[in-house]
Amino acid sequence: MNQDEKPAKTQKDLSDHRLDYTQGELSKAEAPADPLVLFDRWFHEALDQQVIEPYAMTLATSSPEGRPSARTVLMRGYSGEGITFYTNYLSYKGADLAANPRAEVLFFWAEQERQVRVFGSVSRIDHADSAAYFAKRPKKSQLAALVSTPQSGSVASRDLMEARYAELEDQYAQTDPECPEWWGGYRIELEQIEFWQGRDSRMHDRLVYTRGSDGYALERLLP
Repeated sequence: MNQDEKPAKTQKDLSDHRLDYTQGELSKAEAPADPLVLFDRWFHEALDQQVIEPYAMTLATSSPEGRPSARTVLMRGYSGEGITFYTNYLSYKGADLAANPRAEVLFFWAEQERQVRVFGSVSRIDHADSAAYFAKRPKKSQLAALVSTPQSGSVASRDLMEARYAELEDQYAQTDPECPEWWGGYRIELEQIEFWQGRDSRMHDRLVYTRGSDGYALERLLP
């Protein structure tokens, strides 16, 4: 905060700021039996409409003490097995998932007035698969991953970060770094998936799929 700035002493009133959602609807009668079919359809419609980073998702985890944490990560694949993302295992989210391997992710595609929530158990993917993805990343991203460990750890200044990055650039000038053991992928199982389509007057459409022993059960939720 600038020294001349002062925090607001009264609550900012945003009660007059609102939008009505009118772009679409979500019918239970027309919903597919497999939620991945609907997710795939919505995701590709977001791609086709050039939504900014439609693969960006908010990941919510919880610490052993019950403290919730949320941050944006990038989905890097999805299938019937689940949704995959990559990160530093030594990060706060890595520590959360080691202690409580269950999480939820949220996709919000504002341009289409849609959101999707996915909840499930989380596990690490094979290191070989993580290494294959790491090798595909731009070299600058590989080096940044090496600088950022432990991720979210305290650093005295940006200058120190930049100096470490320059050292790594010299070290790997003629080769590419290998994927470190403390970096890799997680997969969130598709235990429950909720699809939300904004509707007029806050009468939104919400359909939730819950996985059971013989497939998914589907129900409509109140807005």
